[in-house]
Amino acid sequence: MSEPIGEQIRRAPKVLLHDHLDGGLRPQTILDLAPEGHLLPAGDAGSLGRWFEEAASSGSLERYLETFDHTVAVMQTADNLRRVARECVADLAEDGVVYAEVRYAPEQHLEGGLALTEVVEAVRDGFAEGEQQARDDGSPIVVRQLLTAMRHQARSQEIAELTVAYRDQGVVGFDIAGAEAGYPPTRHLDAFEYLQRENAHFTIHAGEAFGLPSIWQAIQWCGADRLGHGVRIIDDISVGPDGSPRLGLLASYVRDKRIPLEMCPSSNVQTGAATSIAEHPIALLTKLRFRVTVNTDNRLMSGTSMSREMTLLADAFGYGMADFRWFTINAMKSAFLPFDERLALIDEVIKPAYAVLGAMS
Repeated sequence: MSEPIGEQIRRAPKVLLHDHLDGGLRPQTILDLAPEGHLLPAGDAGSLGRWFEEAASSGSLERYLETFDHTVAVMQTADNLRRVARECVADLAEDGVVYAEVRYAPEQHLEGGLALTEVVEAVRDGFAEGEQQARDDGSPIVVRQLLTAMRHQARSQEIAELTVAYRDQGVVGFDIAGAEAGYPPTRHLDAFEYLQRENAHFTIHAGEAFGLPSIWQAIQWCGADRLGHGVRIIDDISVGPDGSPRLGLLASYVRDKRIPLEMCPSSNVQTGAATSIAEHPIALLTKLRFRVTVNTDNRLMSGTSMSREMTLLADAFGYGMADFRWFTINAMKSAFLPFDERLALIDEVIKPAYAVLGAMS
């Protein structure tokens, strides 16, 4: 009797490129660390976890953003940041993730008096502690930081410089996040030009809530290495008279240049970027062989994990382990880790494990 696909997925090595630190806290940790006077919407871990998922799925942007008020509130001291980072690594390792890039905005963690450098160092130390514990437990994992600047603020140059300053201390890249409409990536062009001069990597949230102009600017004006979400690239793909898909110039460019798409299916359904998992553009983009990767975005708000995201795709599209091997290698190829380290994980960890699972392609 063959092993259920969900169990195979659970045991498979996974690579995660798009995960927010402030979107992946354990509910119990929020309860433990909530500052005095901060009113939480529930008093026990189970109820609080359900509240986060229901609020994020409500269709109300205000309620969705409110969820982050509670997580960010408990991430204002070095000790708390270390704990959150350490637990993030533990949760990912338990799910079979072997490499992850976890992003957060240092500028959002200064209310307790920390400097930007202290924020980065606290997260760095927490990740290192989590990695050591995972190795001791026999589930080795490599986790690196992506430093995010908020696109509605004016600190992107400062965060870009922080990215370069700490790139030998666990920071592998830069990102901008926040509302796309009204805050195009070109507002932060100085930061991106600085990163390019410094030979630094960066991804840009683009093509999630806003459409093709956001993607075009991220790639052609700013030079993004990857697209955070990028789901709206589907708007540049039409169906010809014979029923076959036809790629517009931008979609063709993204595919031909192998620009990675950091796709987050459950999150996209919650925010309305996709109507359902079954109708998510990831299926067509995968069929057309874009550089698709599978990600979690906000594990707490979506009540998800890498194993869950992959299982949802298996259920919706009939994907097997050969497909998930492809997604995983796509992600590892697209990571901001040095080439030799990426290759070692592909050849020594990912491919051997999928071969055991019978996924050869």
